[in-house]
Amino acid sequence: MKALITGASSGIGRDMARYLAQMGWDLILVARREDRIKELKKELKNVEVRCIVTDVGRKEDCYALYETVKDETIDMLINNAGFGLAGEFVKTDLDTELNMIDVNVTAVHILTKLFLRKFAKRDSGIILNVASSAGFMPGPLLSTYYATKNYVLRLSEAIYEELRQKGSHVHISVLCPGPVMDGISSEMCARTAIDGALKGKLVIIPGGMMKVGLFFRRFAPEKFLLKLAYGFQKRKNEK
Repeated sequence: MKALITGASSGIGRDMARYLAQMGWDLILVARREDRIKELKKELKNVEVRCIVTDVGRKEDCYALYETVKDETIDMLINNAGFGLAGEFVKTDLDTELNMIDVNVTAVHILTKLFLRKFAKRDSGIILNVASSAGFMPGPLLSTYYATKNYVLRLSEAIYEELRQKGSHVHISVLCPGPVMDGISSEMCARTAIDGALKGKLVIIPGGMMKVGLFFRRFAPEKFLLKLAYGFQKRKNEK
């Protein structure tokens, strides 16, 4: 079995690579930082690891990445690359936000579509898109980031139902971790995500507190949630 992971140089992407390697999966590690993925490659023993240095924030690089690996038998695509930018929307840098949209949305869209077509043709394969609990709500002071994660979540859900209606053996999952407030480590989040994707779970939410919070969220007025989110993010930014 073989998995391709974008944003594999650190955090959840790196820990997903470690966990899959423990399970005997071969890996294609994709990131901008060559030194980090090569260092990770040295750590992963007894599996085949290939490193590809590219910037998925560039549309042409996404197409080039797919062309590079399209003849390989890839069983799982993990769209993990992403980043955020905090601050008032009127003050945050536009170019940085547009780059965020390219990485968090456009790259996920392109790679999901290209690999899904291949997976659908052979009727097997798993796509794991990394969103966030931010995908369930608006996010004042982190507005563009929240909006991108809403896109990833809803796109993944829609594709899931299209595949289900066809009786396809291709599965798509979306990981929605919360902020570091629930005692959930990156390693635990990675394990929960991979295990959930392998079981065909649609929305994967690590941690009990986050699940409870999202459940009760549906009963609260939207303006109250906005005020709550603003206050939380403001305190976080001031630390």
